[in-house]
Amino acid sequence: MCDFENPISKNGHRLLDRRSFLKVAGVSMGAVSLLDLLAMDRLLAQDVKTIGGKQPIRPMIDPRNPYASRLAHHEAKAKQLLVIYLPGAISHVDTFDWKPDLEKYDGQKPDGIPKTTFEGPTGNIAKPFWDFSPKGKSGKMVSSLLPNLGNLVDDFCFIHSLYTETSAHPTGENFFNTGFTMEGFPSRGAWISYALGTVNEELPAYVAIADPRGLPRSGRNNWGSGFLPASFQATDFNMKNPPANIDTPSSIGTKKEQRTKDFLRKLNENHLEEYPEDADLASRIASYELAGKMQASIPDVMNIDKEPKRIMEEYGADSDNELKREYARNCILARRLVEKGVRVVELFNGSDAGGGNGIWNWDSHANIVKTHEMQAAIMDQPTAALIADMKRRGLLEDTLVVWCSEFGRMPFLQANGTGRDHNPDAFTAFMTGAGVKKGFSFGSSDNWGWKAAENKRSVYDFNATILHLLGLDHERLTYYHNGLERRLTHVHGEVIHEMLS
Repeated sequence: MCDFENPISKNGHRLLDRRSFLKVAGVSMGAVSLLDLLAMDRLLAQDVKTIGGKQPIRPMIDPRNPYASRLAHHEAKAKQLLVIYLPGAISHVDTFDWKPDLEKYDGQKPDGIPKTTFEGPTGNIAKPFWDFSPKGKSGKMVSSLLPNLGNLVDDFCFIHSLYTETSAHPTGENFFNTGFTMEGFPSRGAWISYALGTVNEELPAYVAIADPRGLPRSGRNNWGSGFLPASFQATDFNMKNPPANIDTPSSIGTKKEQRTKDFLRKLNENHLEEYPEDADLASRIASYELAGKMQASIPDVMNIDKEPKRIMEEYGADSDNELKREYARNCILARRLVEKGVRVVELFNGSDAGGGNGIWNWDSHANIVKTHEMQAAIMDQPTAALIADMKRRGLLEDTLVVWCSEFGRMPFLQANGTGRDHNPDAFTAFMTGAGVKKGFSFGSSDNWGWKAAENKRSVYDFNATILHLLGLDHERLTYYHNGLERRLTHVHGEVIHEMLS
């Protein structure tokens, strides 16, 4: 006998409706059958193994709070990541990879030099266009093109033996930042925010700071979430282009705004109560709630004008060079975001759209002297100031900083005689901060800087090392998608233990 004194729940009332009952029953029976089939084929999560035979580690994510901080796979010094990315491919042989043989063979075309490369016929071997000299206690040979970064080499851990899978910029950016040349795969930062969440839930877990000239060649794919939940893609903004619609309209008073927020919160809570298993709905609500929190937090973090004058001068934020000034302001923003607990910050120095100086990135097929000097004038001082400032504030104790590009450039000229072509077979990057050695160089390219020679390491290895430094096992950080356990490093990658402190 029914007890009419006790009201039926909302979900119970829905089941009294014949159509709703049949719909729920049908879906439930289908789910049971699917689970049975998956179990028979050993495709349930607990039975899945990675390519290396390891059990995947899936983060426990509350759809109502996807940005909550989560435990790493293992203890690690680095808690946050700052990536300084240089689209267009900076020349390693003109910056940090000193090759005396380029002086010896300058103007010659010895046997073994290919007839053509990515953009056509090759020219002769060309010595560095800037003088190299030893820097710091480590005596690292550094080009005069980057004097400010050169003064910090005792804090850097270089790798000179990187190689990649492609020689085109769009696919190169994709590969370096997502692990795949194709679009549609999660970025490195998305994987990290998916695994670890964030420290400050008033701000996004992952922020991409685009160059003041515009987006890089592969656009937002560089920081997209791919098939991971959309919550883990980066929020992209910079000092020139702050997040849209962040300010409350002047026509809406504080009390009215608060009443509106309270009303919306009540509606959301009621809807979640009615549909408790709707993860997409919960994530959407969480994203809007984050947007609401950002209305208060973003204006504060972007208010860099309250920085001391000496800081603005140190970064070059007072420069007469507009692009340098804007990039310097982005560097200050990056430091402030790290200070506030943003898990991953990616800072871009270059774009796919022409800037005020006619140069948009590090791509230098012609007149490398002009293009690299213009880019270095923008990048060198602000980047060095950012790293030095973070060290002074103690931020490098638990933040890993990575300086990188999609590939390098050739040791010989193109047929035009003034530029260097793309080089996917050898390039240089460095790390500094939490968990890596200081004043250390790992691996080497050949005597011309043409191909990685000693301790060759792939981009897969580089990304595996970054994840490891943040406490993540790259083989176990996976996401089941289209019948495969996907990961940042595909089915490859080994941690470069020699670089770890």
